[in-house]
Amino acid sequence: MSGKPTLFFDLDGTLIDSEPGIINGIQHVFASMQQPVPDAASLRPWIGPPMRDSFQSVFGEEAQVAQALALYRQRYDTLGWTELTVYTGIPELIATLKAAGHRLAVVTSKNERSARQILANLPFGTSFEEIVGASDDGQRRFKSDLIAEALRRLSLSAEACVMIGDRRMDIEGAVHHQMRCVGVLWGFGDREELTTAGAGAIVQTPAELEACFA
Repeated sequence: MSGKPTLFFDLDGTLIDSEPGIINGIQHVFASMQQPVPDAASLRPWIGPPMRDSFQSVFGEEAQVAQALALYRQRYDTLGWTELTVYTGIPELIATLKAAGHRLAVVTSKNERSARQILANLPFGTSFEEIVGASDDGQRRFKSDLIAEALRRLSLSAEACVMIGDRRMDIEGAVHHQMRCVGVLWGFGDREELTTAGAGAIVQTPAELEACFA
């Protein structure tokens, strides 16, 4: 294909290490609902999939799921969204790709309001033409649906884009659309997870990712 591909970036585990804010928020929910609080290690797999589905796997009743989500968002909106660090090399990567002429977007399972709040406070946040996240009602939360929404908003075809992410959901969402995809190893997924999901390439550093598009 001609022209430079538009690059869709996942957020958590790809651009930012958001583990503290997410884990602290989940633990806050369990404590508030008077449930045994899981340790941080057992909650790491929760980073990436839609939070609604993770809570549904623990709290069977919809009313409890709604309560858990409300408690989580309440803490995340006030404090959790600040508990993050940007991965080393990411600001330079984004600047280089933008300067090279790539259109950039964020496509995340995180609530869209939270994603926009985070990116508005990062120095490279303005580099992204669009930010697509989960809807408040949870109807739009799976990666395939989020990618579809990004394609719609940007008036793009799947073959004109590349999805970049750290978990199988990112890769599976791209595969669903027959979109090229790159898995990154500095986040929350491992090589086996990304390979099994169908990643077209896997990189260990932002510099390696930059080289994919040089």
